[in-house]
Amino acid sequence: MPPAAASRSFAAGDLVGVHDDGRCLLAVVVGEKGSRIDLRAGFEARPLQRSARQLDRLASAPSDHPLPTRLSQPPWRLSPEALQQAQPCRRELAAAWLLLVQEPAPLSLAEFVDLVGDGTDHAQRAACWLWLQGAQTFFRWRQGLVEARPLVDVRRLRRDAHRQQLLETGRRRWHDTLRQRQPIAADQLAGEQREQLALLRQWAGGDTSHPLPDALLRALQAAHCHAEAAPIRHLLVDLGQWERHHLPSLENTTWQDGFAPELEAEAARLVALADGDLPGDERRRDLTGLHTVTIDDEDTRDIDDGLSLETGADGHPLLWIHIADPGRLVEADSPLDREARRRGSSLYLARGALPMFPQSLSAGPFSLRMGRRCPAWSLWVTLADDGSVASSGLERSWVKPAYRLSYGDADELIELAPPPERYLGEIHALMELRRRWRMARGALNLDQPEGRVRCCGDEAQLEITEPSPSRTLVAEAMILAGAVIATYGQEQGLALPYRSQLPAELPPAEELERLAPGPVRHAAIKRCLSRGHLGTTPAAHFSLGLACYVQATSPIRRYGDLVVQRQLLAQQLGEPALTEADLAPLLNELEGAIRQGLLISREDQRHWQQVWFEQQEVHQWRGTFLRWLRPQDRLGLVHLPELAMDVAAECHGDFAPGDALLVRLQQVDSQRDLLRLTASG
Repeated sequence: MPPAAASRSFAAGDLVGVHDDGRCLLAVVVGEKGSRIDLRAGFEARPLQRSARQLDRLASAPSDHPLPTRLSQPPWRLSPEALQQAQPCRRELAAAWLLLVQEPAPLSLAEFVDLVGDGTDHAQRAACWLWLQGAQTFFRWRQGLVEARPLVDVRRLRRDAHRQQLLETGRRRWHDTLRQRQPIAADQLAGEQREQLALLRQWAGGDTSHPLPDALLRALQAAHCHAEAAPIRHLLVDLGQWERHHLPSLENTTWQDGFAPELEAEAARLVALADGDLPGDERRRDLTGLHTVTIDDEDTRDIDDGLSLETGADGHPLLWIHIADPGRLVEADSPLDREARRRGSSLYLARGALPMFPQSLSAGPFSLRMGRRCPAWSLWVTLADDGSVASSGLERSWVKPAYRLSYGDADELIELAPPPERYLGEIHALMELRRRWRMARGALNLDQPEGRVRCCGDEAQLEITEPSPSRTLVAEAMILAGAVIATYGQEQGLALPYRSQLPAELPPAEELERLAPGPVRHAAIKRCLSRGHLGTTPAAHFSLGLACYVQATSPIRRYGDLVVQRQLLAQQLGEPALTEADLAPLLNELEGAIRQGLLISREDQRHWQQVWFEQQEVHQWRGTFLRWLRPQDRLGLVHLPELAMDVAAECHGDFAPGDALLVRLQQVDSQRDLLRLTASG
C-alpha cells in the first residue's frame, strides 16, 4: 500500500480503492473521524472505517454535483456489469506493457488508464485498479503508481502461476475423488495428495495428533464423512486404501508389515544351520527313544511342547514334559532376538497367526516336528500319591515325536484307551491327580465352553471350544512344568519372570452355591480376581493354587519363556545369569509389547464378532444375565449359551445373576466398531 496515500486527505464522495485484509474492494468516502475514514464499501454500501494508508483515491467527486454515498449513484454509476464491460482488453494491456518495459516510467492511474482506454471513464479507472491489484503478471502497483515488471519477473510469475494452477487443479480433482468415494491408485497421486492420504490413514488408525487441513475437512464434509476415525475408515475402504478388515491397532506397529527382508534372510541362514552340529549339542541327553507325542489344535504349526511317559527305576510313572529350544539357534540380542522381544509374543488372530519369529523358523527347526530329531528342554516329574511333586529334573535333550495329535485325536485315545496307546490315559490320570492337589489348595476351576470367531476369506465362522480331557491334560502339564521350574528358580535364587496373583476375597460359599454352575458362578468369581503380576521374585498365584509359578512352556510363542530358558542355561553352565536389576527393565519392555498384543487380539476378535453378527439372519438369542457393568447406563454382561460368548447389552429391567433374557441385535457396523444389543426378560 502506498505510503503517500497516508498524507493525502480524502473528501466526502471520493471514489477510493480499499486494501482490506488481503481483499481489494471499491468504496465511497462518507467523511473523516480523526485518523479514520468513514466509507460505504461495495455495492451493498457496507459501513466501514479504515485508515488513510489503506486507501487509494481513484477519482474525486465533482464539487458541482450532489455528493454520492453509494457506488451506484452519480457521478460514479458503478455496477458489476459496468465494471465487467470496462475491463481493459488483454491486447491493450500487453501493448502497454511492451511500451513501458522498453521506456520504464511510472504512471499515475489516470495516465495508465489513458494508455489502455479512457482515463476520464470512472468505470475504467475502477476496473483497471481492481485488475492491477489482482493476480496479473504485467505491472506493479507501488505508492499509487503503475510500473511495468521486467521480462524476467513476468516469466517467473507466469511459471509460478502455472504451477499454482496445476496444484489447484490437482486439489480439486483430489477433493472430487473423495466426494465420489471411488477406488483410486495411490501411486498416481501428487505429493501433497499422498501426504493427505497418509494423514487420513493416521486418523483412521486413531492417531489424531496432526490436524486435518481446512480444505481437506471441507472435502470430507462434501463426502458426508465426519472427521472421526470410523467414518474415515469407511471412506478409505471405498477408496480402496484400507482393507475392510484391517485393524486400526495394527497401524504403525512392528506387526503391520511382517518381517523385514534381512530378518527373513537371517532366518533362512539359521534354518540351513539347524541340522548341523552346534556348540552345546554334545551335552544334550538323547531321549529320542521315548514315545513322545504332541497335542495341539489341528491348524497349529509351531509345536512347542510334547509329552512322554516311562516307568521310573522305583516303578513309579515318570512324566516327561519336553519344551522346544529356539535358543539353540537364536542368540540373545541378535537382530531376530530383538525383533521377537519387540513383539513379546505371537498373535493368534481370526485370520491366522502372526508369529513372534519368522514362520520358516517357528514352524521349522524350532518346532517339535513329528518324526524329526528336535532340540528341547526336557523336564521329568514324579508325583506323590496326593499329587504333589515327589522329584523332578531338567536337562537339555534331543527328542523325536512319534505322533502329532489333535485334541480330538487325543480325546479318543484317552476315552478308548487302546492297548498300544494306554500311556495317554495314564498321563491323563496323573494330571487329574495333580489338578485335585491344586484345587485342594484353593485353585479355581473356571473351565467352560468358549466361542471364538475365525474367518475364512471374508466370512466369519463361529467355533466353540468345549472343555475336554486332552485340553485339561495339556493345560495341567504346562502348569506343572511352570510350577516345577519356578520352584527350582526359587531354590537356586535365580531371577525369572515369575507370575503371581494376589489373594481374592470370593463370595461366600453359600452365595456361590445359590448361583447356577458354569458362566453365572464363574462371572461372580472373576469379578473378584485381581490382575496377574509379572515380577522378578517368586510369589503365590491365587487362582492356580501355587506358591510360585512361571510361564515356561511356549518359548516359540512367548519371549518371556525364552528368557526363562536362557536363565536356566546360564545357571546350569555356571555362567552369569541376569540379575533382578537386569531382568526388571526387560520385563517392563515385554509388558508393554504384550499389552499392545492383547489390544490387537481383543480388537481383532471384537471386529470379527461384529462381522459375524452382520452376517446372521437370526437377530435374537436366548441369554443369561451375569452382572451389571454400568448400572447407571443399564449396561449389563450377558451370556449367550448358543454362542458360548459373554457380551455387553442394554438390559431393560431389574435383573439378577442367572435371570433368563432374550437378547436382540439392534445395530451393528464392523467398520465403525459398533455392536448394540438389547436384552429384556
